[in-house]
Amino acid sequence: MAEYEVDADPGRINMDVVWSYLHDEAYWGRGRTRANVEEQVRAAWRIVGAYADDGSQVGFARAVSDGVAFAYLADVFVLKPHRRKGLGRRIVQTMIDEGPGADFRWLLHTGDATFLYASFGFRPTDRTVLERPAGRPSAIEP
Repeated sequence: MAEYEVDADPGRINMDVVWSYLHDEAYWGRGRTRANVEEQVRAAWRIVGAYADDGSQVGFARAVSDGVAFAYLADVFVLKPHRRKGLGRRIVQTMIDEGPGADFRWLLHTGDATFLYASFGFRPTDRTVLERPAGRPSAIEP
C-alpha cells in the first residue's frame, strides 16, 4: 500500500496538478483562468497538499481567512487513483484541526462529500448566516 504525506508547505504545491484538476475535473472550478487559480493559491491564508511516496502531488486544499476568527475552506480534492484511502480526511484534518485556525468558525460550499465535512462538525448554517450568490444578483424586495 502506498504511503502518503500531508503537509501545509505552500512551496511544495504543484500548480500544474492544481490547475489541471480544477480546470478539467472539478465542477466548482470551471470558469476560472489559470491566472485566477494561481492568484487564489498565492493569496491563500493556508494551503495543504497531499503527496504520494514518490513525491507527486495527489491532493490539495486551500483556505482564506482573516487570521483571527473566520476561515473558508475551498478547492479540496484528491486525484481519482488515490481516493478511498483517507486522504480527503487527512487533508481536511490538517487544514482545520491541526493548524492555526482550529478554533475558528469555518465555512465551505459543496455539492458533494457532505459526509466527510459533517465528521468535522460542518452542518447546514444557522439563522446568522446570509449569502449573496455569485453573479451580481439583483436586489429582491423583502
